[in-house]
Amino acid sequence: MIASIVASTIFADGEFQPAASGETLPVVEPATGRTVGAISAGGAQDVDRAVRSATAAFEGAWGRLGAADRGRLLARFGDSIAQHAERLAQIESADTGKPISQARADLVATVRYFEFYAGGADKLHGDTIPYLPGYAVQVLRVPVGVTGHIIPWNYPMQMFARSLGPSLAVGNATVIKPSEDASQSVVELAKLAAESGIPAGAINVVTGLGETAGDALARHPGVDVIDFIGSPEAGTLVQAAAAQHHARCILELGGKSAQIVFADADLDAAIPAIVRAIVQNGGQTCSAGSRVLIEAAAFDRVTERLGDAFTKLRVGLPSSDPDVGPLINGAQFARVRGYIDRGKRDAVSVVAHSTLPGDLPGGGFYVEPTLFGPVHERHELACNEVFGPVLSALPFADESDAIRLANATEYGLVAGLWTENGSRQTRVSRAMRVGQVFINCYGAGGGIELPFGGFKRSGHGRGKGFAAMHEFSTLQTITQKYT
Repeated sequence: MIASIVASTIFADGEFQPAASGETLPVVEPATGRTVGAISAGGAQDVDRAVRSATAAFEGAWGRLGAADRGRLLARFGDSIAQHAERLAQIESADTGKPISQARADLVATVRYFEFYAGGADKLHGDTIPYLPGYAVQVLRVPVGVTGHIIPWNYPMQMFARSLGPSLAVGNATVIKPSEDASQSVVELAKLAAESGIPAGAINVVTGLGETAGDALARHPGVDVIDFIGSPEAGTLVQAAAAQHHARCILELGGKSAQIVFADADLDAAIPAIVRAIVQNGGQTCSAGSRVLIEAAAFDRVTERLGDAFTKLRVGLPSSDPDVGPLINGAQFARVRGYIDRGKRDAVSVVAHSTLPGDLPGGGFYVEPTLFGPVHERHELACNEVFGPVLSALPFADESDAIRLANATEYGLVAGLWTENGSRQTRVSRAMRVGQVFINCYGAGGGIELPFGGFKRSGHGRGKGFAAMHEFSTLQTITQKYT
């Protein structure tokens, strides 16, 4: 169950408060479909207060800190998160529906983000330029000011850390708008930030709907950079709103990532990784490997092993630590269920699916993991981001056909490549129009240090690693005449 929830979930000026309108939004538990509490329904007035709070912090106590001191505070914050690990993981699991072991893994990654960016705070170096005689030129990398962060519901703790960590390390002050479907862990992290000594205003939280609070944050003229993680459709609206005041946008907008399996692949390593990559978090992951492209000579052999793995997947309550928990809400349940039903109606073969236990709560948002194949490359199952535990298997003829199929979507986020041929590994990976390629692995443990972002409809800009610190900073050139 989700911990006791109160409606004063807006955090600005170092204190929690209700929405200026007094309005709230229900908190629905994915495992049961029951309303278990409420959050504040923030709007434009609440966003304005949060941005003013961030501006005051940037111009005041937070902005005056040296880089090493910022790093120490971020390290202390990370330590505090680690000390409350189990409580936070329980909140995350109940709020999102993910199995408890996955929530615990998210907590480990959250702490690691703050460890990484705490260590990086004093290592964002500038440069000098040899110029005309008698001139000294410094190029400084400096904070932009106030950054806005609109994050999704699938990994609230991780997204909080991934998005805010680099911005805070650079020296910006922040305003975050978590998803209305999963705000609880973000609220708890804000409390821990204050207790860790992060100055008031450096971190501000506005809970509420995307079309109200999110839109107001993207439009606010006091925000210098917007970091948005979500759907391409919403990303378009965010970018258009931010353009009204020329704010820069970092957009991570999803994917339809391919796992490419050649006949020489080590299937003992590949099969478990491919299954994990589509059922982790119920398939509600932007980088989910939702297409598996299989060399025709090995198609039956690979799909048979994948099908066997799918039939063994356990679906259940998050607290029972199954392979797959409930989806986040009723709308997402209907969306994923619709894709499965239409695939069957279109006579796309179901290779295998798991079985839902009979004792699941009737109101929970549970969907059985399903493997389709062969799927035509232009069918919606092969083209659209389902965002659920649904895997589409497509055969390919040869290497060039594999590359063509892998790149034949509007997205370009991640790809997995399974082959023992070293030359092929290099050829195929460099031909992928995606932001990350994993060879004989997938995900690589969260990849906190690895730049992450997409091509095409998957967005632009990069999160994670030092690349994210560059996104949340800008260059200032200082030219001094000394003769």
